Formats: sequence, structure tokens, C-alpha cells
Amino acid sequence: MKLISFLKNGKEQAGLLVRNEVHDLSLIEPTAGVTMQYILENWNESIAAIKTVAETIASGTINGVSVQSVQLLAPVPHPTSCRDGYAFRQHVAAARRNRKVPMIPEFDQYPVFYFTNHNSIAGPGSIKCMPDHFHKLDFELETAIVICKKGRNIKASEADQYIGGLMIMNDMSARTLQLEEMLLNLGPAKGKDFATVVGPWLVTLDELQQYETAPKSGHEGKSWNLGMRCYVNGKQVSAGNLADMDWTFAELIERASYGADLYPGDVIGSGTVGTGCFLELNGTGKLNDPDYKEQWLREGDTVVMEIDGLGRLENKIEKEDTDWSILEQKKT
Repeated sequence: MKLISFLKNGKEQAGLLVRNEVHDLSLIEPTAGVTMQYILENWNESIAAIKTVAETIASGTINGVSVQSVQLLAPVPHPTSCRDGYAFRQHVAAARRNRKVPMIPEFDQYPVFYFTNHNSIAGPGSIKCMPDHFHKLDFELETAIVICKKGRNIKASEADQYIGGLMIMNDMSARTLQLEEMLLNLGPAKGKDFATVVGPWLVTLDELQQYETAPKSGHEGKSWNLGMRCYVNGKQVSAGNLADMDWTFAELIERASYGADLYPGDVIGSGTVGTGCFLELNGTGKLNDPDYKEQWLREGDTVVMEIDGLGRLENKIEKEDTDWSILEQKKT
């Protein structure tokens, strides 16, 4: 099933997408105000009720409204937390090669992640950026999962049952801010906290069974053969596959939940797929050609991400109406 969040009469509302029509899910619990968070916190009961709604829709007795007629939000507009992993070896190896440093052996020993700003989640539509963000503004082509039940010390062998679904994720990055901050061996911080884009919908695992494939050797948990692509202003700039993840989402959950509670609504990103950002692409281009012209996102650009089975996420880059710069406040 494809679950969405959208605005209805100015309020957040959860919906079911069927054949490009949106069906309001408030009917599964009229007194509660059914949001995505409500569904995640009452997962088993909600999914059973939504399946009944889906059967009624299939019978042709109720009609929805066109998805083009509603304002889509991020599928999970208010995550309880947001972690982003580092799961694709290809991306890590390429980035280190481009910096002329050897591959770090610890990558193959354990998965890692960082916390990003769960209050800066965005969905389809405009993304507003500050002037400093346009200093090497970048996309990151990723997939994310959403946790659907509370857990702690979850073993990888059991972790897939905590995944409510998958969605596209674009971990927007301001590289100048990021690289300057990380010289202090802490972060990323201001280079990452302004926008993490997810959407356009949350796809439950039952709908993705046809894409399931074996994980990489030595790893455990579900893996999916899903082609991943990114386009900037209509030109394809990135391509990869979710099956290229070395560390699985199940293994990321195991690591994240060690001695810590995971909650319904927690979002965990995969990290960048190989070729999945301008930072990597620029580094590879300059390594092969000293005259290579770097690419970065600019005001007015349209970024489209497509992942097989997960949909199409489109955003337009806009500039905040300010000239305020924290880069100019650096002490000398």
C-alpha cells in the first residue's frame, strides 16, 4: 500500500493512494484525527483497517480524488527522530579515492549513522535555502525506512518487522558549511540541518515483495532490487540501485537500537547511493579530467528523484529573501 500525508482544510491528514486517487483515512478512526503518526503508533490495527478500506475501493463502491488535486506533505511530516546511515560501500570508496585517501577498513566492520534535524523534514514542492547553503549546494539520492513499533536492542534477524515502509529521501547538503565544520571532527551540523526531503509516499513492505533480493554476502535482512535515479533540470545526473546497499536496514536498526529505544515515526536513511551526489560526481570528474567543471545546485533548479516502486519526488530550489551569512561571521 502507498500511504500519504496531505493537507485537508488546512490540517494534516493521512491518506491511501490507489491508482493515482487519494482516499481519506479519517474514516478508520473518525474521532482521532488520523495522521501518519497515529497510523504508525497503532500499526497493526491501522493496517488491518486500511486493508479493509483498500478492499472496498477495489470493489468500486467509493471514489477518491486525484492526487494532483491535493497538497502532498512529507509522508511522515513530524518524525520522532531522523538518522541517516552510511550503507553504500561504492559511495564511501569513491569519495575517499577522490580525496586520495585509502578506503577505511572500519566501514566493513560495523554500520554507522548520524542524527539530522527531524524538524527540517520536507516533502514534494519548494525547498527554501539560505545564502550560505548555495555555497556548493548538493543533493543526496537515498532511500529511507520508517519505524512502526517501539523496540530496543533489536537483533538484525528480527529487525525487518519494525519497518513500516520505504520512501525516497534526499539528504540536502551545504558542502562548504559541512566541510568547514567537520575540520573540527564533529558533525555534520549546519551543513545538513536545513532540509531533509522525503516522499512522495510511504510504501509498505507487502507492496515491495516482488523486488526483494538477497542481501550482500555476510549481511542479513531484507534487500530490494530498486533502481534509483536523480535528475536536475531534466538531465539525469545519478543512477544506482538499493540492492547495492552493503549494510541492510535491518543491520542499521540493530546498531541504532543498541541500548536505545526506537519509536514509531523514527526515520532511518540509507546514506548516499554510489554516484548519488555532486560531491562524489565532481570528485570523480576532476580526478579524470583536471578541467572538469564542477556542478552544484542553484536557485531555480528542479531536482527529481525516482526509485522503482517508490515513486517520483520533485522539488524546486528557492532562495530565502535574506542576505544573512554565518560564513561571513567567522573569526580571523
